[in-house]
Amino acid sequence: MVFVTTFVASLVTGGLGVYVGARLAVGEEDPINALITGVIGAVVWIVSGALFGWIPLLGQLLVLFVYTWVVNRRYPGGWGDALQISLVAWLVTLLVLSTLAALGFATYRAIGIPFV
Repeated sequence: MVFVTTFVASLVTGGLGVYVGARLAVGEEDPINALITGVIGAVVWIVSGALFGWIPLLGQLLVLFVYTWVVNRRYPGGWGDALQISLVAWLVTLLVLSTLAALGFATYRAIGIPFV
């Protein structure tokens, strides 16, 4: 049950984080695009994490790069905006999942969000 809750919370909070980041960075206000980006980000994170995540530090940076690449492809702007969106998504997800974990509804580990 905790895995399912964490998975759903990761997708929803990932989408929320992308939405907030995109709104701040590029003025984009489409929640559906943010949710789709969150889902794609989760899948890309899992695949690239399996391929590169085992490499100390470099693997995590490669996974973050691939995640940011997805954001860069889905939103207008450049790499700077994509990195800003990714970092805001990470912070929002960390905050929400930490709160849910403290309440016993999820774990601190997120699916599809770098370094969480």
